[in-house]
Amino acid sequence: MSQSKSTSQSNQNSTYHRKGFGLKDEIHGELKAAYDSELIAELRENNNTLVRSGLTIRLASAFGFCWGVDRAVSMAYETRRHFPDRRIWITNEIIHNPVVNQNLREMQIDFIAAKGDGSKDFSPVKEGEVVILPAFGASVEEMELLESKKCEIVDTTCPWVSRVWNRVVKYEQGEFTAIIHGKYNHEETIATSSRARHYLIVQNMSEAGWVSEYILKGGSREEFLERFRSATSKGFDPDERLVRIGVANQTTMLKGETEQIGKLFERTMMTKYGPEHLEKHFLSPGDTICDATQERQDAMLNLVEEKLDVILVIGGFNSSNTGHLHEIADHKQIPSYHIDGPSCIGPGNTIKHKPQNESECIVENDWLPDGDITIGVTAGASTPDQVVAEVLEAVFALRTKQGG
Repeated sequence: MSQSKSTSQSNQNSTYHRKGFGLKDEIHGELKAAYDSELIAELRENNNTLVRSGLTIRLASAFGFCWGVDRAVSMAYETRRHFPDRRIWITNEIIHNPVVNQNLREMQIDFIAAKGDGSKDFSPVKEGEVVILPAFGASVEEMELLESKKCEIVDTTCPWVSRVWNRVVKYEQGEFTAIIHGKYNHEETIATSSRARHYLIVQNMSEAGWVSEYILKGGSREEFLERFRSATSKGFDPDERLVRIGVANQTTMLKGETEQIGKLFERTMMTKYGPEHLEKHFLSPGDTICDATQERQDAMLNLVEEKLDVILVIGGFNSSNTGHLHEIADHKQIPSYHIDGPSCIGPGNTIKHKPQNESECIVENDWLPDGDITIGVTAGASTPDQVVAEVLEAVFALRTKQGG
């Protein structure tokens, strides 16, 4: 079943829910208590600045929960309220934040488990049970499976993600290969690539440059397929499928890099086929980096221009948009730490954090310098204000123990 057909059928189905259940007022107090913070509200009112115990906190002008995340979390809470006696599943983490996902578990929302090969095990899901699709979306195959089980589907997919899907479907209709700037094992990119018959995923400018060279000069087909063995559609032939290309993206990637990759492939196809034939061989990605991601990246770019001694980047360790915020700080060579919550602070003057391009966290000693210092703080789009506040309180408590 094609994605357009699947979506059309779902939208006409009374068991497919895309707009919540009209219960926002009922769950407002619960969400506010779980995720808002008086401390962060105070910071916002004070030009995002707070001075305490010799520490000056400078909060990025845009950080934390975005509209799409807020919508997804709200819909999950509404779903539990709307179906109080039904078993509810979610196909993945609703967003990349451990606090939010744990709260859903405590609400008796079950998470689909992974099999040994990494695929999802839908066998426990019974006919007619409720299944929530996370903000990253779900693949076409997952949608078809859930429809075959006659599940009640609550779709919290971010509209920005859906916008990219529409572009990928357009590429397929024109027999263009979708070159997706993203991480091949990220839930959003998996969902996006499932909507393309032919696709190639490039993670960064370096990989894009390698593909560009192949388009212009050719090369070893076997080497190409080995290099991108986990990042291409089934049966991908680079000598056939790179003649007509369109660029798409994972919505949480660095906007500047997505733009560079788009321009690179535009130049590549113009060089190979001539400007008069460009439209037959290349389709522009348009602007499909989500507004919230871009706002947080812009705010981080401004923050790192200030005089900062340390930067804390708060968000799930598997959060792509948080990782890119950390990348901006890292590039500026300011001591920076990607942490997922207050438990990463301490004991003592230690911090558990995830370095750039590393898969595991490390613990660092003596990370917080003595004396009066300025700490820059930001948070990914899946991080609640309450988590940011708890991190700040943990840092203040550490300084108090230091005798600051």
